[in-house]
Amino acid sequence: MTADIVNRQSPWQLYYGPNLGYIQEQYERYTEDPNSVDPSYQSMFREWGAPPAPQHTESRQNAGLQAAGGGGTIAADPSFYKKLVDAGKLVLNIRTYGHLAADTNPLGMREKADTRLLEPETFRLTKEDLTAIPATLIWEDAPATIQNGWEAIQELKHIYTESFGFEFGHVHAEDERLWLNRHAETGMQGKTLNTKEREALLYRLIEVESFETFLQKTFVGQKRFSIEGTDMLVPMLDEIVREIAHDGAKNIMMGMAHRGRLNVLAHVLGKPYGTIFSEFQHAPNKDLMPSEGSSGISFGWTGDVKYHLGAHRSVKEGETIETRITLANNPSHLEYVNPVVQGFTRAAQDNRTAPGYAQSDYGSAAAVIMHGDAAFAGEGIVPESLNFKKLAGYQNGGTIHIIVNNRIGFTTESSDSRSTYYSSDLAKGFNIPIVRVNADDPEACLAVIRMACEYRYRFQKDFLIDLVGYRRHGHNETDDPETTQPILYRKLRDHKTVSNLYADNLISKGLVSEEQFEQLKKEVLERMQSALDEVKNAGERQEPAKITNAETKRRSPEIVTSVPLPNLQAINRDLLKWPEDFKVYGKLERILKRREGAFEEGGKVDWGLAETMAFATILADGKPIRITGQDSERGTFAHRNLVLHDPETGGKFCPLHRLPQARASFSIYNSPLSEASVLGFEYGYNVYSPETLVIWEAQFGDFANAAQVIIDQFIAAGRDKWSQKSSLVMLLPHGYEGQGPEHSSARLERFLQQAANENWTVANLTTAAQYFHLLRRQAALTETEEAKPLILMSPKSLLRNPRVASDPQAFSEGVFMPVLEPSGQGETPDQVERLILCSGKIGVELAAAMEQTEQREWNWLHVARIEQLYPFPKVDIERIIGRFPNLKEIVWLQEEPQNMGAWNYMEPRIISRAPSGTIVRYVGLPKRSSPASGFSEIHQHDQQRIIAEAMNR
Repeated sequence: MTADIVNRQSPWQLYYGPNLGYIQEQYERYTEDPNSVDPSYQSMFREWGAPPAPQHTESRQNAGLQAAGGGGTIAADPSFYKKLVDAGKLVLNIRTYGHLAADTNPLGMREKADTRLLEPETFRLTKEDLTAIPATLIWEDAPATIQNGWEAIQELKHIYTESFGFEFGHVHAEDERLWLNRHAETGMQGKTLNTKEREALLYRLIEVESFETFLQKTFVGQKRFSIEGTDMLVPMLDEIVREIAHDGAKNIMMGMAHRGRLNVLAHVLGKPYGTIFSEFQHAPNKDLMPSEGSSGISFGWTGDVKYHLGAHRSVKEGETIETRITLANNPSHLEYVNPVVQGFTRAAQDNRTAPGYAQSDYGSAAAVIMHGDAAFAGEGIVPESLNFKKLAGYQNGGTIHIIVNNRIGFTTESSDSRSTYYSSDLAKGFNIPIVRVNADDPEACLAVIRMACEYRYRFQKDFLIDLVGYRRHGHNETDDPETTQPILYRKLRDHKTVSNLYADNLISKGLVSEEQFEQLKKEVLERMQSALDEVKNAGERQEPAKITNAETKRRSPEIVTSVPLPNLQAINRDLLKWPEDFKVYGKLERILKRREGAFEEGGKVDWGLAETMAFATILADGKPIRITGQDSERGTFAHRNLVLHDPETGGKFCPLHRLPQARASFSIYNSPLSEASVLGFEYGYNVYSPETLVIWEAQFGDFANAAQVIIDQFIAAGRDKWSQKSSLVMLLPHGYEGQGPEHSSARLERFLQQAANENWTVANLTTAAQYFHLLRRQAALTETEEAKPLILMSPKSLLRNPRVASDPQAFSEGVFMPVLEPSGQGETPDQVERLILCSGKIGVELAAAMEQTEQREWNWLHVARIEQLYPFPKVDIERIIGRFPNLKEIVWLQEEPQNMGAWNYMEPRIISRAPSGTIVRYVGLPKRSSPASGFSEIHQHDQQRIIAEAMNR
């Protein structure tokens, strides 16, 4: 059904029964005081006047029954009721399965579906049977022009089986499903385009197509991942911006893969043609046809290819509304930008200026995510991200999803890439409405966008559009697609582009002429040629300075992270005050009450309290905090307990929300059981709100394995590739306690292997005070040039180890130390022959072993714990080594296998600083393919052996 078939209809046809009564009530209020009703109702009442009386439909039904019954004879016939019921089933089937017969494929090439359930014959209904049934008995909202059941069935089939494929039957909420069906049946074409809008749509389609053909002819052999075949995506995004801006959104966040990105950048984000042409013109090895992931298209070894880059644009809707559009940077890991964009959106919606949870205004920002059809069905990150839809810590008031469906994944047919009938079927499990639309029907595409935006505005939930088109070229413009899809591409040679199809439509209606169409194409090409000429006349651009990959020699700026002791004492007291009507679980209350004297003379502060005090003092500084993870409210190891539960009422209370000193929000959420999507969300949240200390905590450190793409493509390299700063904190529980290979290692070696250009800080701490100061330093560095992610190997057994607890003075007077030297060692430097360097838990265990051994003289041995592994604390290490003139050996001690942990990172750095003649050697487990033993007794034996070897003179 094209968008101009049905005349514009009154919106009151979308309401009946109680809903119509509600609208009448709103109208009565409006007549007394227009400002007393929602602005959207004000607008409808001004345009359409009073709604109709509620008995309209009922009276038509009664009249129909009387007419059909002729005094009651037919109506009393049981066979009539049977036909009536069957007709109702037929209507339900048309609504539910009409999409199977819908004309949504521009090329008509698809597997034929079984559509017998849509035919009257299946229910043994004849035309005469249906003609005898009043239309309103089987279609409550039938237009006045539809009189009987036969006309109703024909019209409904017309609606549900032409350019739209509606799938709403899986939507559980009845009010939503009824609204969706009524909108499809009576409201879809309520706002047809006028002549000016149609001309603008044609012009945009000409721009989209001309841009691709201009690049193809001008930069022969260079990849661009053309949009051709789904050109309507650009006008659809234009319409989304208009609709959502009109609804008051100040930010629109977009995410998409590389196909069509250059076109979207040019026409939706407003990136100048000249800038894009320059990136093609001056690519240093453009004639070598570099591969998709190479840096050849970009200048220098850093940065990213142009079809991965994002952009920002501000557009004004009218005179008062200004909307900022953000297209997120995205690597070739196609769908991994999804949670990042959702994180952007939630960050833009949250107000973090007051204590308590950040308050979300879902209308202030919206997410629009474009998917590939093969990737939507194939990538696991998709369902992980769809799952955010209704979760308190992640929902954003509804994401609009568009599957840019060209029906091929690289060279793979749909039948080989998914088991579902449609690529969109995954969304059904999340109750997301789906509309499939033909990419060659421009006005139908815009009608779907309006439906999606109105649904999001009304119900604050996700909506999915499956834009079915094709791919005019191969996977890239250097690829020959006929080697794998010969029949398809033979047909495509003769298939008109959508701009030509739409021009033919408008010409046939007399709205534009052939001459006007050709003139429009000429104007667009002249604009592009002019931009290219300017690029050529400007000459070769100057090569930018490359970032050196040499390790920096400077230290992080000195930041005061200590807090006066009276302040700490006051905060600690306030943290133990709970509402009078709130009861704390008895066992937990006793544990928390032990903290009362922690900051008094002789007190000790453990890891959990140090963390809570860091959060509290950061909030007191006016810095908002967001922390999420699978068990972050309590903490996997029950050390945090920042959300308390009343054992009698089940109520919740977070002490940091009622802290008198707090001047910013504290948002803490237990996350869904996924890592990639949650970490991507938190990264996006932090990038968009750099003032917030954002923390993601893995349940166990090795669970970060499941988020490796986010770590590799965004967190580790985002600043180098996209100049995208983040201060995200990753807490990764790490330590060998005999729990087996899956819960021991956070894979420290991987983060050290990726460490370069000061892209992040990697730390493995051994005292509570160190954690306090490092968190406060990280918070202080947000929004500065020094901001970077913090990768922290957080403890497990050390959480309650008394050796990790710190004195109060360490918080009120101390500072973070990249290297710690336990007291009582190295007091006679001339006698020290062995220097042991280590990091994390093994250092604490070594100290305990040295105290417990019968040998009390350790003058020949000195131990230093490397708390910050990267950036490497060069100055501290050199100072320590330089104190011992008779040093014979430097030992690196670790509990991880030799090919894991920090050894391969530390070895060359230690050797380069070791005095001449000093041996550098490794003490630890041998190389292994598995991180740790699965047997506790073997672990204990190994641990004792390596500690004994380190202490053995």
